[in-house]
Amino acid sequence: MGALRRRLTRAGLPGLLVTHPPDIRYLCGFTGSSGALAVTRRTARLFTDGRYTAQAAEEVKAAQVQISSGSPAVAATQWLAAQPGVAMAGFDAAKTTVAELARWKSELPSRLRKGFFQAVPAPLVELLRSIKDGDELALMAHAALVGSKLFEHILSVLRPGIAEVEVAGELEHRARMMGAEGMSFETIVASGLRSAMPHGRASAAPLPRRGFVTLDFGIIHKGYCSDMTRTVFLGKPKPEERRIYEAVLEAQENAVSAVAAGVSCAEVDEAARSVLRRGGLAEAFTHSTGHGVGLEIHEQPRVGAGQATRLQPGMVITIEPGVYLAGKFGIRIEDMVAVTRSGGQVLTPAPKALIEL
Repeated sequence: MGALRRRLTRAGLPGLLVTHPPDIRYLCGFTGSSGALAVTRRTARLFTDGRYTAQAAEEVKAAQVQISSGSPAVAATQWLAAQPGVAMAGFDAAKTTVAELARWKSELPSRLRKGFFQAVPAPLVELLRSIKDGDELALMAHAALVGSKLFEHILSVLRPGIAEVEVAGELEHRARMMGAEGMSFETIVASGLRSAMPHGRASAAPLPRRGFVTLDFGIIHKGYCSDMTRTVFLGKPKPEERRIYEAVLEAQENAVSAVAAGVSCAEVDEAARSVLRRGGLAEAFTHSTGHGVGLEIHEQPRVGAGQATRLQPGMVITIEPGVYLAGKFGIRIEDMVAVTRSGGQVLTPAPKALIEL
């Protein structure tokens, strides 16, 4: 909370209303679905409803708890406006709807409705969350290791004819058996022609007798997400299929090698993209190279072209270049990488050389 208050001071904000659940969890530990956190330069108060009385008492640190009979965000707004010296408060416009903001303003005294709320110039809490401390990194390393073990297990399940949804179901069941709180996102299992779909969620389609199978999944461990992708082959690949897989692998490893403190996200993206460009595959790489991971599966920073953000020690990003050839096949390989002072530490140790089943 101290780091946030320092940012508030630099931004000239005497108060901040936080309503995004991952931000609330990060700042005070509360994991309930109904809550708002009001922060000033001296104190913080979490507002929630009666369903969470016991949970808030158990979870919340660094903030007082107040149970509200109405909207927690409205109660937090009114409390902030009543605090001495709080003539205005910031809010994160990227996480706030127009309707929500209008409601908050309507509950203020008429003299404050016009200028009390100020959109923060940058997402203050999300920027703090992008730098993980040692405890957070340990949780994420554990989540990534579980993901790698799940991949090793699912290799014994993959066979022609089994439905993609069965593969996803087995993977998700096994994840729960290994202690996962849940999956980071809807599991992607895309095989054969469907592997050319970057977000080909598991369908009823059977795995082909011959072709690529892309597996993209992650688990949640104590609130923190993992994310990894591996692409394997059923049968024996043709020379073109093998060549393109090797190009994607080279692009992925080149980008992983580029990760280091002080390097821009655009430079990491280019490290992957340049390899595919040399192989005549640049047009088939249709998304950014990666993204931050943490309490949410997609966080700052974005690892893409034109992204000037420079990597800092403690950031955890994905490196996931891919090639997608509509009507033929697709290949993606993804690791989670923790940024260190000397480079990048891969957290997902599952093998990346082409596996033929």
